[in-house]
Order: sequence, then structure tokens, then C-alpha cells
Amino acid sequence: MTDSVTLPATVRRSGQGQQRWFYGGGIHTWLTTAEESGGAFLLFEDAMDAGKRTPLHSHPDADETMYVLHGEILMHLDGAEVRLGAGGVAVAPRGLPHAFMVTADDTRILCLQTPGCCQAFYLGASEPLTSEPARVVDFDRIRASGAANGGIELLGPPPFPPS
Repeated sequence: MTDSVTLPATVRRSGQGQQRWFYGGGIHTWLTTAEESGGAFLLFEDAMDAGKRTPLHSHPDADETMYVLHGEILMHLDGAEVRLGAGGVAVAPRGLPHAFMVTADDTRILCLQTPGCCQAFYLGASEPLTSEPARVVDFDRIRASGAANGGIELLGPPPFPPS
């Protein structure tokens, strides 16, 4: 017989969950933390405006699934691009180079990282949301958090033409 740990249930209603300003742009609402899932996953909603671009990157130790709740993104997966609107999903397996660009205001995606090993990166690359966040994109802070906490490998600039 193997020992197993039963975790307590996690329940959050709409509007609940810690909100953080992510220095790559966007407001994260943390729905399930790695601690709450026993390290199995990290789940958050990301609310962004048109124009947000991520650098080309990969997550060496986690798969990243993005489900578009509202709006639209242009997803770049290992050199191929596809537009995803509400109801669309993209999976970037661990180590696969990817990036995305938000093409519509008020875009919201659900991001699932399995396992939840990238949480330290996101904590280091964000801060708790205040009533008036500075909302300044700071890729130096993103880079520093990746170097200090792992979870992401920056591979190059955003692979999209400037707007």
C-alpha cells in the first residue's frame, strides 16, 4: 500500500483569487496555486489588451495550455502561427518554442501549467495588484525572475512584426 496525501478542496467563486500585475503585461487572477494542487498544476486567468506580445520562449519543465475565454490571440508555436478566438485552445508542450500576441482589447485567457513548477517564476515576475497598478511592462524583471527561479527560457524577441 502506498502512502497518499489528500489535499483539501479548492473552491473560488467568480471574482475570487489573488490578482497580480504581470510585468510582461496583463493582470493574472490565480485560480489554483501549485501548493493547492500538490504541485500538479498552476491555473490562472490572464486579462490583457491588444498589442501585448510575449518574447519567444519555452517552459523546459512544464506544458502550457491556453484557452481563450474572450477576445483573440495570434499564437506562434514552433514557427507556425494560428489565430485563436473565444473557445480556442493551444498547447505548448514542455520545451516547445512559443509566443503570442493579443489582437483584441479585453482578451482573457485561461492558462494551465502542468506541473505547477513555474509558479516561482510568475511570483518573481509580478506583484500584487493594487487599485492603480503602474502597468509598466518590464522584460528585465521577466528575465531576472527566469534566471533566479527557472520555469522559463527566453529564446528571442517577439516573433511578430511591430504594430
